[in-house]
Amino acid sequence: MAIGLAGAVAMLASGGLDELAGQVRRAYAAGRNAEARAAADRAVALFGDQAGSWTLRGSLREALGAYAGAAADFTQAIERQPRSADLHNRRGAVRFKLGLIEASVADFDRAVALDPAQEPHHWQRGIAYYYAARFADGVRQFELHRQVNPDDVENAVWHFLCNARATGFASARRALLPVKGDARVPMAEIHRLFAGRARPEEVLAAAARGAPAQRNAQLFYAHLYVGLFHEAAGDPERAGEHLRRAVREHRVNHFMWDVARVHLERMAR
Repeated sequence: MAIGLAGAVAMLASGGLDELAGQVRRAYAAGRNAEARAAADRAVALFGDQAGSWTLRGSLREALGAYAGAAADFTQAIERQPRSADLHNRRGAVRFKLGLIEASVADFDRAVALDPAQEPHHWQRGIAYYYAARFADGVRQFELHRQVNPDDVENAVWHFLCNARATGFASARRALLPVKGDARVPMAEIHRLFAGRARPEEVLAAAARGAPAQRNAQLFYAHLYVGLFHEAAGDPERAGEHLRRAVREHRVNHFMWDVARVHLERMAR
């Protein structure tokens, strides 16, 4: 749910802080990360009484993978704007990336309490519920999300995964949410896999087809969901093999890559 660095910059409109936000955005876009960090530090030093300065630096730190620093900055922003659902979502996302699952859930729950209209959209909260072992809450969240995003195979899969933990693999398969119209490769094959109508090899073969520019993301999602399927089916060894390939060989710039990484780290523990 976090809107990222560009969104944080767009939210600022306070003279000198706005100018520094522009410097951060331009430097980051050009790959001049040290310059971006210096401008963000100046924003905090000069405008530390404003939540926007902390949000700016927190968003940059998140984009650079400095999740602990990002969480600390979002905490400072929340102290200045305690009723901001967006800030709680931002902190919840980086806390999840840090593996602080209970704290992440608390932030997502608080964001929904502050802005109830976002509840059906909050798929990240459903995933956090899964890792917090709140499986019934996860089932409910993904059923809510289906109301606003009915053509999403990933929503159906996470609903299945929560259900499999709550009621068993066979029961979850019977309750698998139907999905039509998710054109992303290889989502159709992933849905058939969880429905019992396809094999993991078919998912991987579909992901390996298409334009080279798209293949990395396709293979990431294929290995992620094949791995999660094997784990739900009681085969942790094969699950670990595919999750390792998703994380180590097919990195993507998306929250789901962090989900795969956190999952793999939890398996290792």
